[in-house]
Amino acid sequence: MRVLILSVTAGFGHHATAKAVGDMLTSKGAEVHTLDVYAYISNLIKATIDKGYLFSSKHMQTLYRLVYQLAENGGAGYFTAGPSIINIINALGASKFARVIAGYAPDVILCTHVFAAQMVDELKKRKKLDDIKTIGIVTDYTLHPYWEDVPHVQYIVTASELLTFRCVKRGIPERRILPFGIPVHPKFNQKLARADAAAQLGIDPQQRTLLLMGGSMGYADHVKTLEKLTALGFPLQLLVVCGNNKKQFLQVEQFASRYQGDCVIKPYGFVHNVEVMMSAADCIVSKPGGLTVSEALAKNLPMLLVDPIPGHEERNVEFLVNNGMAAQITKHFPIDEAVYELFRNPARLATVRQTMQAVAHPDATERLADFVLQWNEPSNAC
Repeated sequence: MRVLILSVTAGFGHHATAKAVGDMLTSKGAEVHTLDVYAYISNLIKATIDKGYLFSSKHMQTLYRLVYQLAENGGAGYFTAGPSIINIINALGASKFARVIAGYAPDVILCTHVFAAQMVDELKKRKKLDDIKTIGIVTDYTLHPYWEDVPHVQYIVTASELLTFRCVKRGIPERRILPFGIPVHPKFNQKLARADAAAQLGIDPQQRTLLLMGGSMGYADHVKTLEKLTALGFPLQLLVVCGNNKKQFLQVEQFASRYQGDCVIKPYGFVHNVEVMMSAADCIVSKPGGLTVSEALAKNLPMLLVDPIPGHEERNVEFLVNNGMAAQITKHFPIDEAVYELFRNPARLATVRQTMQAVAHPDATERLADFVLQWNEPSNAC
């Protein structure tokens, strides 16, 4: 069986989801190829989307939020009676990309970004992919704008069955919705005892431990957070992941070297053992990216959410807070107060973990892979 996974460079999560699903399908015997859609149409378009997303989400948040809300409320046709810019790009590049797809001759196409799904939808409309089955994967705890505008994509994977009502309200028939959860690497579904995880990290398994993360680019202000947490008055172990932000890593190292107190501060750059850190921690302080959130849910790790990117990450916060799985750090509910309340209220911690266990889909990756493989069998053809 041949599977083609289409992603788009706009943040880290879409590619990570593609890799998680691809690795699982490969382990089950499928032949898998993963492509960045716009890399095959135009490197300029690819770079513009990637850099534009990073710049606008960080430096133009008010405008980014407004654009997202308008698109969310009005769909693809909100701004203009004609097609959107992405639809124009897809229409112009469709024939070229159809030839790329034909070269791989896939049985199934998976899309981990709505822009990729729009390209597939365009090709479906042109009868270019008639014999190829298609699935879209939503990588946040909401329905991103435009997913309701890809009717030719046969199924859409969502983060939770709790989102089904919202999806149906947005015009997606329930028969097309697969509430499997956001696919994450299978290692997050593997049990790892806290003592074993702590031993791997060289920390005390009996001590309260916080995992601080700021996304792959390390956008969080970890030093400011450390200043507040180390002043709480009780010892903590602080695992501080700075991602690719080398400047921030150096600042955290400098803070740790001059700090004299009861807390243990362990700085990290970009890491590949987040699942171990989550197994050793009592709580994660993080931006609410869909992938990180899903990994924390799989590990049953309570969340304190900070600095959401406008739009999709704000919707993640709303979903998690409203369903009792996280708290949001704000100007009026700062990190030190949130951590103090959390650790002074063990009943709250236990309740959060119970709720997370009920809502999480740690087996999302395998469920999706099994669905794809079974769907391709002749007796299950649609």
